[in-house]
Amino acid sequence: MPATIMRRNSRANSCVSFAPHKSAPVAALQQRVRMHHTMLTHRIAAQLEAQPLLNNTQLLNFEVRSRNIDWRRYVRPLDTQVRGSSVYLDAHMDLLSGHRRKVNAENQRELLVCHDMMGNYLADRHYHSSQKYDDYRFVHWSAVDYFCYFSHNYVTIPPSGWLNAAHRHGVPVLGTYIVEGSAGNQLLEELLASHESVYRAVAALTRLCLHFCFEGWLINVEHTVRESYMPKLYLFVDELRRATEAQVPHGRVFWYDSIIESGNLRWQNELNARNVQFFRHSKRMLINYTWNDTNLTTSELTVVGEAKPKQRVFMGLDVFGRNQLAGFQSAQTLARVASRGFSAGIFAPAWCYETLQQFGYDIRNEAGDADFNAAFLQRNEKWWSSIWQLLATHPYRRLPFYTDFGVGSGCGDYVRGTRHLRSKAYFNLARQSLQPSVPLHRNAEHSFDTAFVGGSALRVLNFERAFRLFLTDFELPLGVLLLGYAYKLTSEPEHQQLDIVLRLCPLRGQGQQQSLYLFCGDYAEHIITPGRCYLQPINGVIPGHLLPQQLPAEHGLLGEGWRVRYYVARFDGPVRVLDIGLKCRRETKMETETETETETETQSEAYLGAIFIQSLQLSDWTAVHQTTAANKALISAYHGALFTESASE
Repeated sequence: MPATIMRRNSRANSCVSFAPHKSAPVAALQQRVRMHHTMLTHRIAAQLEAQPLLNNTQLLNFEVRSRNIDWRRYVRPLDTQVRGSSVYLDAHMDLLSGHRRKVNAENQRELLVCHDMMGNYLADRHYHSSQKYDDYRFVHWSAVDYFCYFSHNYVTIPPSGWLNAAHRHGVPVLGTYIVEGSAGNQLLEELLASHESVYRAVAALTRLCLHFCFEGWLINVEHTVRESYMPKLYLFVDELRRATEAQVPHGRVFWYDSIIESGNLRWQNELNARNVQFFRHSKRMLINYTWNDTNLTTSELTVVGEAKPKQRVFMGLDVFGRNQLAGFQSAQTLARVASRGFSAGIFAPAWCYETLQQFGYDIRNEAGDADFNAAFLQRNEKWWSSIWQLLATHPYRRLPFYTDFGVGSGCGDYVRGTRHLRSKAYFNLARQSLQPSVPLHRNAEHSFDTAFVGGSALRVLNFERAFRLFLTDFELPLGVLLLGYAYKLTSEPEHQQLDIVLRLCPLRGQGQQQSLYLFCGDYAEHIITPGRCYLQPINGVIPGHLLPQQLPAEHGLLGEGWRVRYYVARFDGPVRVLDIGLKCRRETKMETETETETETETQSEAYLGAIFIQSLQLSDWTAVHQTTAANKALISAYHGALFTESASE
């Protein structure tokens, strides 16, 4: 770091007095959360428990325990504004690598994730789930285009926790209609008995989507179908797709490669003349998992012959294998898919979770286990990081932006750094916050030892260089930025340094080919230079209407060592925020052993508990000036030629 850039010394500024943290607002927030959860638990949580349908009587008669409940009160709608068009990242973890490859009609590939873990409908079926805080959690939504909740029951309805977590991140959710064995075949033949029975089933399945607030179906027929029933099976797929697309917001239907035109159960492992009719009716197909390069070629020729986009064909990868390189070798398989321009269907990513029992972990321990939790999270980040360059990443695009990094579980509940005295461990995916845009393998990890809000925070692992947290597409049309974040350092500030780093570019014109990095740390003054600016935090009160309720209006010390910082900057023109990253350093010390000296880092920890970004109005800029010391930043990015050339797009 340049010698001219100075950090504030907390001891030197000890004469600065901070208003004591008031406990009343925190207590009120804690009481509100506690009452909300208690009310739901006693009144309707039992009715909100997810359940599959096992036969056509239940399906056609709408025999679900929550039939009289307005599910929209408990499941957030699909958020179509939270994220933007996807891009490919060649160096997804490196904040200083601004290179993005734009997705277009020629290179677009999508990702379907099918979640199947030990039959599903485990603790996740409950609205409030359980106290097993180490249960399976999915957090890598930024690469996912469709999420399917899969079970081997006749009709699988996704639980509310998965719906809330996926919808918060802008990801549509599919249920599963599956036919297996002789019992399943009997149910299918009942459905296909007449045109009228087909239309009734289509109406019933569509009603389920609308009632439970999910977006469509994966159809999986894994039993031979009598040839006389095939015309009505095609009718069923076509009518279900039409009804879903017409009546269900953002509705989609997928067909799984199983039976062929004769009705025989023969997985083709490709799109070809024998199963293309299902592709025509469903518009999207998940190909069975044991394909080879010849199958890829046949699929390519078939889809080109159909004059349809290749990304509508999803080549399956079962993370457990099935005659493919999988597990931690999955990238080699997905690279073959990507090289042909097909989309991918990843089945059972909970492999990262389930296979840990091979190493002696008790994955069914209802009380949860800290060692197992840490092992799963590390393994999960490593696996997703290994395949990320083959996936497209959706940037967050809507302001205001807030997250506290909660994954939907915790060992306790925190509000502004203070733990509820009576809080217990919990697993509830409905409480998941917006997650980082990329895997954080070896850069940071979710920690359950402390939190600012909810049950977890990010613990920093990488103290060497800046790394990316969020890929963004935030527009600041007036060029006025408010940034706030909550952090915790376990040693004195002079021994640790933590910055949130923003990468900005001009809103228009040359756009992303130019960059300006803002380092928002504990600096004694603003340092404005081409390419990099170092900003001093606000010293005062931020008007409450500009902040989310999770953040206090004043900076300074909060519960259990947590602090908040705020920054307000005004540019001389509109700008776009492209990345949010983190840079953290800790003091090194020399240790002498006989005739040699070694340099080691201190063992102090750094945590990030929340982050908030907002685009302000000019009146807000004035309001901040009236309530804080005059240390807002005026940055002449355009007239001062501060934008510098970044990696070629």
